[in-house]
Amino acid sequence: MRILFLGDVLGRTGRDAVVARLPVLRKELRIDLAIVNAENASHGFGLAPDMARALFAAGSDVITLGNHAWDRKEIIPYIAETPRLLRPLNYPAGTPGSGSVLVALPDGRKALVLQAMGRLYMDPMDCPFRGTAEVLARYRLGASVQAIVADFHGEATSEKMAYGHIFDGQMSLVVGTHTHCPTADAQILPGGTAYQSDAGMCGDYDSVIGMTKNGATLRFWRKMPGEKLGPAEGEATVCGVFAETDDATGLATRIEPVRAGGRLSQAMPAV
Repeated sequence: MRILFLGDVLGRTGRDAVVARLPVLRKELRIDLAIVNAENASHGFGLAPDMARALFAAGSDVITLGNHAWDRKEIIPYIAETPRLLRPLNYPAGTPGSGSVLVALPDGRKALVLQAMGRLYMDPMDCPFRGTAEVLARYRLGASVQAIVADFHGEATSEKMAYGHIFDGQMSLVVGTHTHCPTADAQILPGGTAYQSDAGMCGDYDSVIGMTKNGATLRFWRKMPGEKLGPAEGEATVCGVFAETDDATGLATRIEPVRAGGRLSQAMPAV
């Protein structure tokens, strides 16, 4: 199975870039499953239903969120009726939506997609490790499902790496989101799980993690509240991860970064 995961979509420039490039990437890389994190799609904070619909129409099979899941209140009724829109599975019981979804591909293969959120330097949450283990107990990689992909939304690379190693051999791909900077540690772990600490963002990198430089830098310089933040609106780099798996085992055979457009060095897997 060929899997494409795109990192945090930030603001209009990120949305426009993903909507334009995702259909092309799906065709050129012959993608079977495409996942997009879009928790920052609405002016940097949250996701609106019309934006989600546009990302689905562009070719996203699953959309994941994160700590900004509820910044746009309109998403609450929409997520309740949209199984392919995920919020972290370790939100408390009773939170709208779901943290995992089983996706049936047109050819009959199945993939489980889930999202968990870290707790280091983040809001207090239920345990992402135990929550993930409970979900995985219902599936068998390479048997009941041909692939399992996890978006681990977290601040600390140590927590992301720990998550990857704990579930090494039980998932096809573990990819981190939230920090908006693509990491250079794409690898296949010893047990066969593809891993990258952060996919990066789909947004303008002439910025401070996607937000305009002036307001963001003044917050650090002056240490005063109230400096206005808004998304940078220059050309976006679409950042993500490409992984390929063995259907018989569900384990990864390949992982490579994807970077297209904008300021960052370009990276595109050869297929």
